[in-house]
Amino acid sequence: MTLLDTVLTHNQQFVDTKEYERFQTTNFPDKKVVILTCMDTRLLELLPNALNIKNGDAKIIKNAGAIISHPYGSIMRSILVAIYALQADEVMIIGHHGCGMVGMEASTILKKAKERGVDMDLIEKLEYSGIDINKFLTGFQKVEDNVKNSVDMINNHPLFPRGIPVHGLVISPETGKLDLVVNGY
Repeated sequence: MTLLDTVLTHNQQFVDTKEYERFQTTNFPDKKVVILTCMDTRLLELLPNALNIKNGDAKIIKNAGAIISHPYGSIMRSILVAIYALQADEVMIIGHHGCGMVGMEASTILKKAKERGVDMDLIEKLEYSGIDINKFLTGFQKVEDNVKNSVDMINNHPLFPRGIPVHGLVISPETGKLDLVVNGY
């Protein structure tokens, strides 16, 4: 049985037994917060529990490294939608210690892509089109600096309303302890 078959079999049972009922809530976050954090698997249940966030409390956006890489990309758009359309009135950027994006170099990803059959000639064509593939695939050196950078990008965005606090934190994926990097108040 494939992973997809396993998921679909479980899903049918989930729906048939109405397990979904305990997760029902509105699309507006009860605690009026939008959180950008890393997609690290260790944070899946740890982060909400460490923050006392329950289902329906927050809008949670996840990506590799909790990075806002472009002021007009999908991450920033999601934050703006959470503020303007979904009634969030605070933002938290939460990176984590031991993040795989620390020290990540494009060459490592490109080598693995080549090993998996990606045509490197196409990658070179991207660079001729003005896409800096090295910048796109490179991580950061220090998680705290990345969190500060994301906070700054939000605070300086022309569409972001003044007066909305943007906090920066770093969580321990082992204990859930939060370290404050930027107090947005």
